[in-house]
Amino acid sequence: MSKVIIIGSGFGGLSCGYILQKNGYDVTILEQGMQIGGCLQCFFRNGVKFETGMHFIGSAAKGQTMHRMMNFLGLTNVRLSALDPQGYDTIALAGEHFRFPNGREAFIEQMSGYFPKEQDNLRRYMDLVNRIASASTLNSLTSAERDLAANTEYQTRSINQVLEEYFHDEMLRNVLVGNLPLYAAEWDKTPFSQHAFIMDFYNQSAFRIVGGSDAIAHSLTNSIHEMGGQVLTGKKICHISCNNTQAIGVETADECFLPADYVISTVHPARLLEMLDTRLIRPAFRNRLAGISNTVGCFSLYVKFRENAMPYMNTNYYGYRTSKPWNCERYSRNEWPKGFLYMHMCHEDGARYARSGVVLSYMNMEDVAKWKETTVGHRGSDYEDFKRCCAERLIEEVEKHHPGFASAIECYNTSTPLTYLNYTGTEDGSMYGVAKDISSGPAGRVPYRTKIPNLLLAGQNVNSHGMMGVLVGTIVTCSELISAKKLQEQIEAKDN
Repeated sequence: MSKVIIIGSGFGGLSCGYILQKNGYDVTILEQGMQIGGCLQCFFRNGVKFETGMHFIGSAAKGQTMHRMMNFLGLTNVRLSALDPQGYDTIALAGEHFRFPNGREAFIEQMSGYFPKEQDNLRRYMDLVNRIASASTLNSLTSAERDLAANTEYQTRSINQVLEEYFHDEMLRNVLVGNLPLYAAEWDKTPFSQHAFIMDFYNQSAFRIVGGSDAIAHSLTNSIHEMGGQVLTGKKICHISCNNTQAIGVETADECFLPADYVISTVHPARLLEMLDTRLIRPAFRNRLAGISNTVGCFSLYVKFRENAMPYMNTNYYGYRTSKPWNCERYSRNEWPKGFLYMHMCHEDGARYARSGVVLSYMNMEDVAKWKETTVGHRGSDYEDFKRCCAERLIEEVEKHHPGFASAIECYNTSTPLTYLNYTGTEDGSMYGVAKDISSGPAGRVPYRTKIPNLLLAGQNVNSHGMMGVLVGTIVTCSELISAKKLQEQIEAKDN
């Protein structure tokens, strides 16, 4: 039985581990922290639970791609609560509100109501979104064909460029990218293909995870253990050992050597390079990975509401100060925050009142760089004052959109890009790891294979972030060890 060591217990590591263990490999997943899950992690403060990264998922209604993949991964015990199908996302621009309903025709009808002159263009746009989304790796496993030409073309064209070709109305173009914090899109940089995948993913259906996204991590971990695999916490990898031709195992910080036939890294490429000193990795490859840009970080406000004080909000709310959602990552201290994403935690299906919520707003690492050498809980009073000031400004901004928000708060906690860096290891505390950039071409992408033949990569940096994006990377990586045909057969067998 071939031994596989997977570095990182986020969704990429756990999904790879589940698939490989199920297919006869001996899997050990090593997590440097004491809690599994990566961006699936949740935490408790003041008696309520908060999510850190995976706040909602899409395409999980019966028969849809994520529903089929959750069946395949044994996640049928994870409970989902549907967001409002008439408006799973709400975009607030220049004092106006625009709601995104689920379903192609419903979406076209709703947007046409806001922008009657653009109805035909909206149909062309949704056709394009569907064509690009159908070209993804996961959809190719669950449908007859892939439009590779569409996928390739729109990886090299920016979101704003394509939208300008399709729509005359600037406000409509801004509304359609109003949820860009989901992927930290940047003007003239982020490929339209990424926008299309995400738009299609949530347009099909949108759900929160009842009780928190860590239910996914715990379910996968339990299944891996039941099949004979291991998921170990507190195991920081300091070195991937190689001979002249391949990786032979890993060394942990407590000086334990674990042999392996295959090593899969799901950590940020910057962390991976720190573990490798072999000549098999050439300087040019190191320099390329080191030079790849990352998405912006964020400031997070975790709010506990007073009992029965805040009606449960069954939509994700994106608020902006102006009519344009672009360039919120570019701000002066006086301008921050330019925008925010506000969501409620789903503690039970059908909740009438929210117990907790989170507000996210872009924040660059340079804002907190002077505390970078400190550790969690020991950053000093000036850092706490900085976070308190940011929290007050963010609360004030949300209050403008949701009167009564401030008075409903019982207490709150906060985090910055430094917190994210400490808990996930992603470079600069970025929200989604490596940024997609049309100007970089292939040099700006993280490969799933390396020059070390038995060292593979997975996780959000290989393809994209989020549950669907990470699963694409998982399938591609696992296809190196298990044929795509076999994986497709297994997915279809679980679906029947």
